[in-house]
Amino acid sequence: MAAVMILSPLSQRGEVNFLLDRNKVDVTNERLRVNEATYRGIDNQNRPFTVIAGTAVQKSASVPVVEMEDLTARMLLSDGPAVLSARGGAFDQSNDQFIATGDVTIAAADGFSMVASGVTIDMRNRLITGRDGVFGTVPSGTFSANQIVANLDERTVALEGNARLRMVPGKLRMPE
Repeated sequence: MAAVMILSPLSQRGEVNFLLDRNKVDVTNERLRVNEATYRGIDNQNRPFTVIAGTAVQKSASVPVVEMEDLTARMLLSDGPAVLSARGGAFDQSNDQFIATGDVTIAAADGFSMVASGVTIDMRNRLITGRDGVFGTVPSGTFSANQIVANLDERTVALEGNARLRMVPGKLRMPE
């Protein structure tokens, strides 16, 4: 009986106990920090979208905003997939909106592409808005304006306030 009592604590029981020294453990100020983060959602027409980031940091549980770097978003549009990419920005999980810092590149399956800066992307409604001055390129030329509203599904771009559009002859191509 004495041998069983001495040897039983040494046998494996499926659990491991350990002690941490609170003075030697690293503590983070962020609620969440992830490398290679993926967020999946659906738009207002039940089509899937995915947001992938190289790094993602959420500073507080009370604020649903995640700071992201090296962002790629994939979404399904009415005529095929589209890919959006940006160097970084803030993604608000409560309304599925991404506020980009720097340039955002949009490329659709039908060859439509656009580069714009100073924009917010509404993933649920497939809308891009910019209110702080935007500039960009499309296959047929370049544009700039104080504001932009672009509907990715309908392929419409509305420029407002000091709008400038420079068309390159021979580059305008009608979608098939």
